[in-house]
Amino acid sequence: MSKFDPYSHLGITLNPDGTLTRGCNTKTTNANPEPESSNPTVSKDITINHENKTWVRVFRPTKLPSNDNMVARLPILIYFHDGGFILLRPSDFVTHSKCSQLAADVPSIVVSVAYRLAPENRLPAQYHDAHDAIMWVKEQLSDPNGEPWLKNYGDPSRCYLYGCGSGGNIAFNTAMLVADVDLEPLKIRGVIMNQPMFGGEKRTGSELTFATDQSLPLPVLDMLWELALPKETDRDHRYCNPLVKGPHLDNMKKLGRALVVGYAGDLMVDRQQELVTMLVKCGVQVEARFDQVGFHNIDMVDAARATAIINIAKEFILG
Repeated sequence: MSKFDPYSHLGITLNPDGTLTRGCNTKTTNANPEPESSNPTVSKDITINHENKTWVRVFRPTKLPSNDNMVARLPILIYFHDGGFILLRPSDFVTHSKCSQLAADVPSIVVSVAYRLAPENRLPAQYHDAHDAIMWVKEQLSDPNGEPWLKNYGDPSRCYLYGCGSGGNIAFNTAMLVADVDLEPLKIRGVIMNQPMFGGEKRTGSELTFATDQSLPLPVLDMLWELALPKETDRDHRYCNPLVKGPHLDNMKKLGRALVVGYAGDLMVDRQQELVTMLVKCGVQVEARFDQVGFHNIDMVDAARATAIINIAKEFILG
């Protein structure tokens, strides 16, 4: 019997210089800044850090809700995509579609962040890029010549960090990173984590039960952490395992509100539920929505689940 290869499972190759060759050609979507009748949203790409080559794709609804003939201000969602820290971009079809649906259905202004990928850039580079994106949004709202979609339609008092998978990890860690930063006029009202990616050295029951999961088997999850974490560290580093003791726990208490969405068939579900318990102990107002039926990334293959998650997020944002 041939040995399972986590690299070939994801269609990637690790090169001798430590870079990845990403062989999976995912379908991409261009930004569409001009309104079209068939499109519920418009989007545009903006570079935010030329040195790091990081950029954002900003979405807004084509039809803007109004209140007494005045355009109603929309919540701002700063979005971090999934991909295990090593794959995907805001321009990938799945990510673009998800953000477009969020912008249309909530409705909201969505800022989808193209953070640097591992292993070429290991953690905490992704948190720094997320921090840059938050500061960029703050600057647009303060600058008289700032990005008009944010200035004209965004509500600075209702900003949320929203992440899926590895993006959930980024949203969580970055929320702690900016907990003591003056973001005026921006106010981060909550963190939304859809099936967030966390781990640890000691195996959990769900990791062992779903070790041979078809889409995300345990050896692949281990490999993702190996590629993303700082060298010479293990999975009990706080970036991976937030339950370890450390000064970050003080900032966890400052998160305010959090939404955690998960599925009982996800090999990381025990980690996600442990995080919820920790957040509650820290005094965070947590809404935990765990479905007994489902597996990791079910919302990528089931449109009804994708819509259900957006509706849960919408309740959290507008509630």
